Amino acid sequence: MNRPLPAPRLRVPTHEDALAWHRVFADPEVMEFHGGKPAPLSVYEELTARQRRHDAERGFCLWTILDESDEVLGFTGAQPWLPEWGPAGAIEIGWRLGRAHWGKGYVTAAARETLRRVREAGVPEVVAMVRQGNERSIAVTRRLGMRAAETYPHPTLAEDALCFRLDLNSRTDNAA
Repeated sequence: MNRPLPAPRLRVPTHEDALAWHRVFADPEVMEFHGGKPAPLSVYEELTARQRRHDAERGFCLWTILDESDEVLGFTGAQPWLPEWGPAGAIEIGWRLGRAHWGKGYVTAAARETLRRVREAGVPEVVAMVRQGNERSIAVTRRLGMRAAETYPHPTLAEDALCFRLDLNSRTDNAA
């Protein structure tokens, strides 16, 4: 990315952010690699509550991304990988952004801040699990300096999930 990145703010998600995430992620294009259809509001209510607990317990979570005018754009952050398949025990970095904000550098800028924060919290390595064909997310992993590490058979899809890794103790990544 050759242009200056925006300066989004990250905050621990509030109860009200559940409604904002529900609204921003109601677009089928946004959900293409996350089940293909919008999730019910109750999913985001549980997710934002869980993120508040993660932040209190671990010092990191999936944070709400805000632009310069405090509009909710989506989320980025890190959380433990919980599914029984994939990189068990890893800390996963992830992001999801409303369609209107794609291609402007928000995810890259917010994910770099996420890496700084999880490094400060003492996390030695992060992974990003990305579905094949999700070229936008794969491009973000590259901009962050992550490397393709392994694939895992997806339990419900006829495809492998891609796992990217980044050693946060290395100063050669693009997060600093």
